[in-house]
Amino acid sequence: MTIHRILDDKVRLYRRAEGGSWHCSTFIDGKEYRKTTKRKDLAGAKEFAVAWYKALCDDLGVKHRVGKSFAETARVFEQEYETINQGRRSGKSIRGHKDRLRLHLVPYFGGMPVEEISDDTVQDYRKLRMTAPGDGYASRTPPARSTIHNEIVTLRMVLKTAQRYGWIEHLPDLSDPYAAKTKTEPRPFFTPDEFATLCDATRRNAARPRNRRYKWHAEQLHDFVLFMAHTGLRPDEANVLEYRDVTIVEDDASGEPVLEIAVRGRRGADYCTSMPEAVPPFERMRARNRPKPGDRLFPTEYKKMFNRILTENGLKFDRNGKARTAYSLRHSYICFRLIEGADIYRVAKNCRTSVEMIEKHYAAHLKDMIDTSPVNVRWERPTRRDKAKKEGDSGKRPDA
Repeated sequence: MTIHRILDDKVRLYRRAEGGSWHCSTFIDGKEYRKTTKRKDLAGAKEFAVAWYKALCDDLGVKHRVGKSFAETARVFEQEYETINQGRRSGKSIRGHKDRLRLHLVPYFGGMPVEEISDDTVQDYRKLRMTAPGDGYASRTPPARSTIHNEIVTLRMVLKTAQRYGWIEHLPDLSDPYAAKTKTEPRPFFTPDEFATLCDATRRNAARPRNRRYKWHAEQLHDFVLFMAHTGLRPDEANVLEYRDVTIVEDDASGEPVLEIAVRGRRGADYCTSMPEAVPPFERMRARNRPKPGDRLFPTEYKKMFNRILTENGLKFDRNGKARTAYSLRHSYICFRLIEGADIYRVAKNCRTSVEMIEKHYAAHLKDMIDTSPVNVRWERPTRRDKAKKEGDSGKRPDA
């Protein structure tokens, strides 16, 4: 006889003959209860047995909380995730999961047994999060699509923990049933004219800052803008960049000096080379700061000053309403290289990303990426005179 135990051994599934129907049984207050599931497939029998056990407990007035609650499972997940991912995930990523659990997921799912979380309950959670302000649990403003997506990702991780420990049999379907294919939009970058305006603004700010106390910060910001827009580094990669990671070398192809940079970031350790325009700001920073090899190029952030300059010059938002940040300098670097005709594979390799990402978020939105020679083809139709001449030529004798 084959036996399967589910719901922390509170319910047993068994069948006497191979290929026969499954039966379920349980003990409540010392009394055994049995029921045939009339199912020959194990998955269907388990689903029937869980529903039968809960209904039986309700009829007998017995609290039928089985397994672990979502709050208990979330605590196990937090401990495991933080311990296992030390050194592999940033502290910001770990805090993000904890905050989503503390602020939204645990208040909603906390007292619910994990095996009771189904497709319907997850969809109810989505609806409640998108409810208008003032309706109980809902937030003041409806969250963005990416916010809901990140919360569902955290929820899936918690449920995977429950599945690994055997507290649930399978994961519910957490996908959005009405999700449409999202349109691809360009990343917020600076056009060449906008970048020239930004450089002029940071140069004037460095020459005449509003407060003399921040002259060093203004000069660093100007060099930061030029350095980032001609290296393609991510802001988090630039934040940990040290002077010993940057070397001025001669480019074999052009003979001009460029920067060879040892990058350490979310993709691990890698190397990239800069445009020649990145060398002067690096030399100015080295002369200004007189650093030790282990000092960082950008020890402080210039977010407030950078945002102020963007706002004053009408550059904070692109034409799609997306806010520009320091990350937009990396996007601008990629776009500038594609506009100049650089090979897309080489650009992806130098920026530590994939060709697919560049084609999706950059190349598809640049007019310079369209080659007009195979597109603007015109077929010249022959005129009546050409046709008559051709027919006349074909009618001549060879010896004429």
